[in-house]
Amino acid sequence: MAQKGKLSTEAYKGVRDFYPEDEAVQKYLFATMRGAVEKFGYAEYHASILEPAELYRGKTSEEIVSEQTYTFVDRGEREVTLRPEMTPTIARMVAAKRRELSFPLRWYSIPNVFRYERPQRGRLREHWQLNVDLFGSASPSADAEIIAVAHAVMKAFGASESDFEIRIGSRAFLNALAEKAGLSSEKREQLLRLLDRRAKISAEEFEKGLAALGVPPEAFSAPAAPDDVRSLVAALQDLGIGNARFDAGIVRGFEYYTGTVFEVYDTRPENNRSLFGGGRYDNLLQLFGEEPVPAAGFGMGDVTMRDFLSVRGRIPPYAPPTKAYLAVTSAELVPEAMRLAAELRAHGVNAAVDLGDRKLGDQIKNADRQRIPYLIVVGEDELRSGEFAVRTLATRAEATLSRTELGSFFLNLP
Repeated sequence: MAQKGKLSTEAYKGVRDFYPEDEAVQKYLFATMRGAVEKFGYAEYHASILEPAELYRGKTSEEIVSEQTYTFVDRGEREVTLRPEMTPTIARMVAAKRRELSFPLRWYSIPNVFRYERPQRGRLREHWQLNVDLFGSASPSADAEIIAVAHAVMKAFGASESDFEIRIGSRAFLNALAEKAGLSSEKREQLLRLLDRRAKISAEEFEKGLAALGVPPEAFSAPAAPDDVRSLVAALQDLGIGNARFDAGIVRGFEYYTGTVFEVYDTRPENNRSLFGGGRYDNLLQLFGEEPVPAAGFGMGDVTMRDFLSVRGRIPPYAPPTKAYLAVTSAELVPEAMRLAAELRAHGVNAAVDLGDRKLGDQIKNADRQRIPYLIVVGEDELRSGEFAVRTLATRAEATLSRTELGSFFLNLP
């Protein structure tokens, strides 16, 4: 029989495989995010990655809907989309149980989201995203809290205020500008799209785009902060947040934003880019036939946060979950090693047992290669005497302990 062609071992373009070292970083990111957000009283929720395609039509940017979604027709002839973001999903969930929920509602999630776009630094076709949303308050204090949560997450990753900047824009300011320039609703949308693309195009192309719309370039050079942004920055300063400022060009690409919007920028020259952002959206529940519920939130992607930490050398070193590796001098002793491992696990020690397929030296090399910190050799002499040498693989130091002392030895380690 002719051999079929070999399958590629490469992952689908724009997505990642998470080997244990990568998954450990991911777990660190998620744990840090959860810890910071839950301090503000937010509860975690989740939902399926599949949504009806109609959920995104007219509710997010046209570019995302028409060019960047993974949309298909299922076997029931329903048009389905892999979620490109989480905000429409949480709006659907809140609308579904609005009369059962207590407001203000503080929820967060860390889902994976999908966008069909050109993979590049900071952007992939699948990534995970911390989403934080506050429903039920029109108070400017809600906007301040959302930004304060974002600020706290950055601080939880060890960032100082000089490491990042919070740039705040205003949809009300842009609407007033469009009205003053006499822009039609179509041209207003063109202006928003132009502003959203500003970082990706040249200054000359940006000014040409403004000229085509009849908007003077000086409108975005150094305008005074509008009232909503000025009061928000003052509220943040009262909370001890001193790295927020007005930026007339911050617009965010989604159509549902209604008030102040913001983006967090990395100030490091080698990674000087937007990390994440959010803002106020008060009308999204109306899409489900519900009365509007004021809301504000933000989304923080794992890819940009990895880049933020990486350029500063702050990715934590890999530490395997396994604390002790039990090597055996012969395959016949594997059952004895498994019994010893069970005793260690009863004391809360993560222990793995070699299955005796290789020589002792190769077993030790395997434990070292996997960066497991401690090795215990299980042999006839050790089982007879009841004493075992615990070797620290990094230093080759050894401590000889009785079988009953092993559990407490590991529990007393730093």
